[in-house]
Amino acid sequence: MCFRLQSGSASLNGFEIPRTWLKGLSDCANRPLSVVRVAMDDNDNGAGSADHEPFYPAAVRVLVLSKTAGYRHESIPSGIAALHRLGSTSSVPVVAHATEDSRDLLGISPAEYHVVVLLQTSGDFLDAAELAALRAYARAGGGIVGIHCAAAGMPPGEGGSGNAVDGDGWYARGLIGAAFAGHPEPQWGVVRVADPEHPILARGKGLSSMEKPAEGGALEWKWYDEWYNFHTNPRDNNHVLLTCDESSFEGGTMGEDHPLAWCREVDGMRSFYTALGHFDEAYTDETFMAHILNGILWSARRI
Repeated sequence: MCFRLQSGSASLNGFEIPRTWLKGLSDCANRPLSVVRVAMDDNDNGAGSADHEPFYPAAVRVLVLSKTAGYRHESIPSGIAALHRLGSTSSVPVVAHATEDSRDLLGISPAEYHVVVLLQTSGDFLDAAELAALRAYARAGGGIVGIHCAAAGMPPGEGGSGNAVDGDGWYARGLIGAAFAGHPEPQWGVVRVADPEHPILARGKGLSSMEKPAEGGALEWKWYDEWYNFHTNPRDNNHVLLTCDESSFEGGTMGEDHPLAWCREVDGMRSFYTALGHFDEAYTDETFMAHILNGILWSARRI
């Protein structure tokens, strides 16, 4: 892996990183930057072979926004650190830029960042201009990944209506896919795979650790987390990837069909959301981070 920064420009393995992306690079302490490139042989010419995954010349550039205007998760620093380490299980170059400044969304384009990760965002963390910029970015083909408390961002009004900033409730219904409605106390429960053939769940180191309890049974694993309930069933307008078994914990309100993670592709946008990830430990868990990495790669149209 070769990363060079010279005279205001940068290159990764000889490929130019857009100048606009370098905004703030001079202050790395406040605006952390990570470039990761692994699993590529020094002699790999990018053509790909039976022994190597294809080489993608352009890195997946990710903007990680962790601004909160409501509850703030203590695990946010762990999440940011994990997102900077993501490339360790992928041959795809991953570049992460973390920010707490939602104004960084203004003027953003898929050419600058392939994916925006909403890491534990909460409350009305966007103003009208920032929300409009995020909406334009998504409609232009930008990928969106929401983690855990992102479903509590831009909370809708009563009956699922929009709020003062998000008048039509687009953030909850059109972007994330459902709005957070509460959770019981953290406890152990069982996560089940709803679609093991989907690229987000079908590839990546770590997903092999899931267990199949019985012949014909679903892949599943035990997990300790906040088990989010939602105002509407996400299955109504999303492709469900993970569900939970409400009989394995107390406080679920969704019934037999309780989605936890899903994705959607509509109006040129790909988005992925997972309700898992409350605690620091999640961000060092191999299965969970394979889930996140694949969600990013899928949203960026790399898998």
